[in-house]
Order: sequence, then C-alpha cells, then structure tokens
Amino acid sequence: MSRRPGQVGVLDIGCFSAHLLVVSGSPLHPVVSHKTRLRLDRALDPHNRLGPDGVEQVVTAVRTARRIAERAGVVGVVPFATSVIRDATNADQVIAEIARRTGTQLRVLPGQEEARLAYVAARHWFGWHVGALLVLDVGGGTVELAAGDDAEPSLVRSLPFGARTLTRRPALDRTAPRDHRGLAREQVLVHDQVVAALDGTSVADHRAVGCSKVFQQLARLAGARPQHDGPFVPRFLRLTDLRAWIPRLARMPAPRRARLPGISPHRAEQSLAGALVAEALMVATGQDEVRICPWSTREGLLLTLSWAGDDEYCRVA
Repeated sequence: MSRRPGQVGVLDIGCFSAHLLVVSGSPLHPVVSHKTRLRLDRALDPHNRLGPDGVEQVVTAVRTARRIAERAGVVGVVPFATSVIRDATNADQVIAEIARRTGTQLRVLPGQEEARLAYVAARHWFGWHVGALLVLDVGGGTVELAAGDDAEPSLVRSLPFGARTLTRRPALDRTAPRDHRGLAREQVLVHDQVVAALDGTSVADHRAVGCSKVFQQLARLAGARPQHDGPFVPRFLRLTDLRAWIPRLARMPAPRRARLPGISPHRAEQSLAGALVAEALMVATGQDEVRICPWSTREGLLLTLSWAGDDEYCRVA
C-alpha cells in the first residue's frame, strides 16, 4: 500500500462516528477530515451482537470515506475499529461482511495497543517538561490506562467497563428506578479493578491526562472552556467538581442531560456511567485533577504511521 510522501491517514470507526483523518506532518493540520455519524450503540442486541443495521451503517461510512479519500488523491489510509466492533460477539462475521461489501479490511486494535497509542499522543502533545504521565481514556466498551516517563509507556492496561458497558448494567438501566446503592457498588467495582490492574504500581505522582470525549465533556460540564475556544486552552476536570455532578446526573433523564454544557445528545444516556468511571479512576490512581488532552488513540496512530516506513505500520500491521 503506497501513499504520498509525508502523508498518512486513518479511518477511525467508533460507536458514534467514522472519522477519516489524513495529515501531512502534524495531526493539528489535517489535509482531510470527515466524520460520518454512527449510532452503533443502538445496533447492539442484549448479547452484544452487532445487528444488520449496525453493519449497514459501517458499510456506508467506509464507502463514503473511500470516495472522499480517492477524490482527494489519498491512498494508504489505515482503517481501524475500536471496542464497539472489537468486543462484539460476532466481530469476526461483521469484519468479514464489511470486507466483502467494501473491499476494506478493518484492523482491530487490542485494548492495550489503544492505551499505548493514547500515551504516545499525550506525550507528543504535552512534551517532556510535564514529567511522568498517567493517561486515562474512558471509551464506550473499555477503559484504557497507560503510564510512564519515557517515549513509550512502562504500564498499559485495558479494562472492560467503558461508559456504554456500564450503562447496560442493571444499576444504570434507564427504565428502572434509580438505585443509588447500586451506583455506589458499580463505582467500588471499577475502583477495585483499577487497583488490582495497577498491581501495586504507584501513579499518584504522575501528571494525569484525560484522552477521551468522556473526559472532555465532563470537564466542560464542570466549567472548562468550550471546544470552539481552541485546543490550546488549558482544561481540567477536578475530582471535587465531578463528585458534585454525579448525583445531579443521576437524577436527570437523558434528554435533560443533553441540554447541559458539554453533553452531546448521542452521549447523554452514557454520561452518568462515564462520570462514575472517571471518578473511580481518579480515586484509584490517587488523582485530584485530570488535565484534558485533545489527542488520543487516533492521533497516536497517525504519529506512529508518520514515523514508520511506507510499507511498515509498526504494531498495527
């Protein structure tokens, strides 16, 4: 697979969008950027199988991205799917069907590779002067953690309790009366699994960075500047603010949450679960504050591709 010198691209297929991003140099200055909206959360059945509607959405998004890339003269785009497809019980059949209908073979990144790439992105964004980094990424299906003080992380973990995963649990079922003891139990469960995953590694002295839409939206909810003010505005999520918002979110139905600052309509239903996970992560890792990073796995992959040769896609090959 060839491409123009210095030009790299990815098609990032997540739960809510398929984002085609092509850059020549820094991810800050894309040559092509196009999103196709998806709602794959609605296409998952109770057994976590992705149904025909979900497959159709992805097929349409892949075909659209290919047309846009071809019109722009872009070749060599790496298409990858995150946890919503990776963790579906019929993932192999879904990927095969998409390949049959589009000619595009989706790559699936393991959760620990997503964590590594998010760390690479955050390290590149903040630079060496911030010292040791702890990168937290709350996705839909999984949570990724990575930590270290070098170009590559010394610790990477992926845990199965993303915002979508928790939202599907009985304690957060939108059709059931809100059980506040159940919410507390979910927080304790997440906290204990994070502590176990760290296996005695202390990260309390690391600079904590949030690399996901969940952290971005929670920070905005807690008073951070809006995204249209630009990526270089410092943004933070503080534990005290997050704890003040959790009971308020728990009392609100999704349509009311969608009217809050930073909470997009398609993520409103999962916003309470995202807040519970974020709080448990911060407590388990000993962090009172998380700084928001606008880059994550997608940008980490773009940076990795930029450093690789034309036919070498490092660990994602």
